[in-house]
Amino acid sequence: MAVCQSEGDMERVMIEADGAALDFNHAKRMADALAAERVEEPLLLSWYDRARDLESPAGVNECHRHCATPGYVAYAENRGGTLLVDVARGAYVFCYRPLGEFA
Repeated sequence: MAVCQSEGDMERVMIEADGAALDFNHAKRMADALAAERVEEPLLLSWYDRARDLESPAGVNECHRHCATPGYVAYAENRGGTLLVDVARGAYVFCYRPLGEFA
């Protein structure tokens, strides 16, 4: 089930799932499928994997340590991100934008 709300200028969609039963690749496939329904030619800008404490691009949270907005979200917002997909209550987060001008 997906729940929608806004996150800054990005639409935020939450996918309810059992985070313990997911791995990164499964969560990404779920997020990619949802993004394909909502964004024309979705381009993944950033992501976060809470269990492994990994993010891409690497190091954006270190620069953003004392801010309310996580670095990987701010990175996507500043690069035209339009969709944030939150899988399993923050276990995995993926931010997308339309491919648009990069095509």
